[in-house]
Amino acid sequence: MARKVRVEEEDAAIDMTPMLDIVFIMLIFFIVTTVFVKEAGIEVNKPGASQAIMPKNANIFIAITEDGDVWMDKREIDVDSVRANLERLMAEQPSDVVIVQADENAEHGVVIDVMDQIKAAGIDRISIAAKGS
Repeated sequence: MARKVRVEEEDAAIDMTPMLDIVFIMLIFFIVTTVFVKEAGIEVNKPGASQAIMPKNANIFIAITEDGDVWMDKREIDVDSVRANLERLMAEQPSDVVIVQADENAEHGVVIDVMDQIKAAGIDRISIAAKGS
């Protein structure tokens, strides 16, 4: 008579390590390739325009209030320091266009001074934000 030997079955387990590796690699990929928009940090009353469009690769915004205050990267700055702040932002994330969000009652001279600072920072494409009608 032959004896039947019972072999103890091994517990079936799923190894989660490869899946976790892939998830972390994907997370790192998305963090590295994400584009961060540098908002101005204040909302202004933009003038209306019938042909207003948003540039696709715009990620740096500078706001000018009715009182002539300049906002960039969510803080108020002096007009003379726009160039230095813009160069710092460009080192973090290069961009070829800057959007100026000037209040419709902002002084023309302040807007021109800010645009001069942007040109001095080496950016040739400046867009003026407007409300679409």
